[in-house]
Amino acid sequence: MSRSKVLVTGGAGFIGGNFVQYMVDKYPDYDIVNLDALTYAGDLTKHKAIENKANYRFVKADIADRDVISALFAEEQFEYVVHFAAESHVDRSITDPGIFVRTNVMGTQVLLDAAKANGIKKFVHVSTDEVYGELDFDPTVFFTEDTPLQPNSPYSASKASSDLLVRAYHETFGLPMNITRCSNNYGPYHFPEKLIPLTISKVVNEQEVPVYGDGKNIRDWLHVWDHCAAIDLVLHEGISGEVYNVGGHNEKTNLEVVKTIIAALGKSEDLITFVTDRLGHDKRYAIDPTKLEQLGWKPTYNFETGIAQTIEWYMDNREWWEYILNSEDHK
Repeated sequence: MSRSKVLVTGGAGFIGGNFVQYMVDKYPDYDIVNLDALTYAGDLTKHKAIENKANYRFVKADIADRDVISALFAEEQFEYVVHFAAESHVDRSITDPGIFVRTNVMGTQVLLDAAKANGIKKFVHVSTDEVYGELDFDPTVFFTEDTPLQPNSPYSASKASSDLLVRAYHETFGLPMNITRCSNNYGPYHFPEKLIPLTISKVVNEQEVPVYGDGKNIRDWLHVWDHCAAIDLVLHEGISGEVYNVGGHNEKTNLEVVKTIIAALGKSEDLITFVTDRLGHDKRYAIDPTKLEQLGWKPTYNFETGIAQTIEWYMDNREWWEYILNSEDHK
């Protein structure tokens, strides 16, 4: 019996890295190939527990390098592609939008061409709720899969562009695909520049915790392990051509998140410092995941249990994030 071969792009990043570990452990009869360019947010130390497993292999490559990607697909004959690789930090996209267009749009197109040429069974494109734009503070209104795309940052615009390319390859060429759009992820191995790990590191060291604007921007939080299970389900059961929203049912203001972490670590809210708001800062994101739930998924973490687990993980793994914060690449 032949073994299924799965390419995971961006598998040295936060969500992709957790997904690689999830797949290697859950499916010993699948060969998982982790492809990553190892830019500043890429980190392979998280994979020490699986790096010697027979069903795992790492390939360093840039998804926008057409020659390398074409040769890899021809050699490996992947059956499935799960595409995480992306520049993803909004602040960085405001500083240098061009990098985001190259990786997120052009890189995705290179992968799609290779997938089409090699007849893969499924291309799962992992996107974000930020492509929908922003919601107001009406708690009864949510993003659905039919919400028009109205991205407001160079990052979300580049992701929306890649979503449309994936859709077009399905409609034009019949490429089997799904698109998933998730809310804000949190959990182990979250890169330290993001809100939750940044806050944890600042609070632990009793440093000022920056909060944009008035801190009232709302995000729906999704534990990364719940997200991995959702992508697994879509990969195997998703109807080709469909979009699935993945939400955590955990809406919190940024200020609530920060205060929760401060309280859990027994520190003072005096550490909070309000800073000039981010350009184009969306007010609220919130997802209706009914379509995915009808496919058979439900989150196992609420925010209270998830954030407690996450804080504990960061306290137990200080050497991982302290090394990144002190590295020259991060500085």
